[in-house]
Amino acid sequence: MFKNNFGNNRYRSMSLLCGELLSQWFLVILMSYIITSMFQHVSALSLPNNATVPAVIVFGDSIVDTGNNNYISTLVKCNFPPYGRDFAEGNHPSGRFSNGLVPSDIIAAKFGVKKFLPPYLDPNLQVQDLLTGVSFASGGAGYDPLTADLVSVMSLTDQLDMFKEYIQRINDAVGGNRTTLIVSKSIYIVCIGSDDIANTYIQSPFRRVEYDISSYTDLMASEASKFLETLYGIGGRRIGVFGIPAIGCVPSQRTMAGGLDRECVEFSNEAAMLFNSKLSSQIDALGKKLPDARIVYLDCYNGLLSMIGDPAKYGFEEAVKGCCGTGDIEVSILCNRYAIDTCSNSSDYIFWDSYHPTEHAYNILSSIVLDNKINNFF
Repeated sequence: MFKNNFGNNRYRSMSLLCGELLSQWFLVILMSYIITSMFQHVSALSLPNNATVPAVIVFGDSIVDTGNNNYISTLVKCNFPPYGRDFAEGNHPSGRFSNGLVPSDIIAAKFGVKKFLPPYLDPNLQVQDLLTGVSFASGGAGYDPLTADLVSVMSLTDQLDMFKEYIQRINDAVGGNRTTLIVSKSIYIVCIGSDDIANTYIQSPFRRVEYDISSYTDLMASEASKFLETLYGIGGRRIGVFGIPAIGCVPSQRTMAGGLDRECVEFSNEAAMLFNSKLSSQIDALGKKLPDARIVYLDCYNGLLSMIGDPAKYGFEEAVKGCCGTGDIEVSILCNRYAIDTCSNSSDYIFWDSYHPTEHAYNILSSIVLDNKINNFF
């Protein structure tokens, strides 16, 4: 009798323990599913006062280029595998510098406009594509005009010229009244500047001869201000301007200047912070000068740094290497179908190649940067 009771008690104890463990595992799996689902699909955000946005229009560099560089003569391209591995139906290298969506697409979806933001130079664009917005961005461009010249891509001046052409095209299609509405009520996104510091200033000698980093970031901030005033003069009013991310912590910069341990490069990060402070001040000044404009500074520096500093918090396993190839140096033409050891699950990685984040990282970072700033656009 004693033995039977002991056996029954032990069985009940084991059952309770197994039940508790299963419950804990269920909770872990459930929470993982919820977190993954939150960032896997981009939902339109609730806009204040039932506002609507007719179009999203983007200027910038490779972070927001959705394929314009496919149509120009430059080496800064990514319209080949494994880029686009997870884009649309899969294995579709569209010219986006990632495995899938980039911030241009994600932001257009957040404002309830459309899922994919096409490149302006796509010859297959239809009128409806134009009416809901495009990206004018060109991978490799910068605020400094020399940055685009060095790699034969489209400068901000070129992008503004295309925007003027775009306005004429939609005016011809739908008339002046609707065109004025689209231009004045659209959301404009400007995301550029990383290549000025990482490439033009640090990797080439041309600007270091005449500028220290303080005066060079002054040049960048001045060019940014001129661009924003010109955009305002053409008709843009709701403008979001991204600061520069923590570029010293991207894999390629770690490899080239982070020492044997591939640490974050302090000089690059300090330069980014210096520019960001000047950009933010310029935006504040323009807000006072142009009272009917809504120019919003978008801080991506701290968001990306937080993700890199604690990747597990955001569901990542790898924060210092890219998914493509070795993850140390491959980007653009170096990240190709022959790159060995490309990862199988890019969602575990913050970076897709050695310079650009994965779609999963972009989704999370876009939410961190943009979601609590939406009301500032209206």
